[in-house]
Amino acid sequence: MNYNILLTKNARKFILSQPKNRQVQLLNAINKLPSFGDINTVKGKNATFRLRVGDYRVIYTLHENVITVTVIGNRGQVYNEL
Repeated sequence: MNYNILLTKNARKFILSQPKNRQVQLLNAINKLPSFGDINTVKGKNATFRLRVGDYRVIYTLHENVITVTVIGNRGQVYNEL
């Protein structure tokens, strides 16, 4: 099944603020969603998942065939933005 991947403005801004090698790492992991990587559900949120990419977390929602990346950040701070 093909999925459309959308990045929110905040997610895009975070990726662009990272060094080039980290940008590539994050984008490669995001492009492999939803079937590859260390993925878990976010407790208390419907259809919300987190992808672990090193010390960073990618929070995204899945609705039909659309993946929306809402927040990307350091593992200690990303959950405060939910």
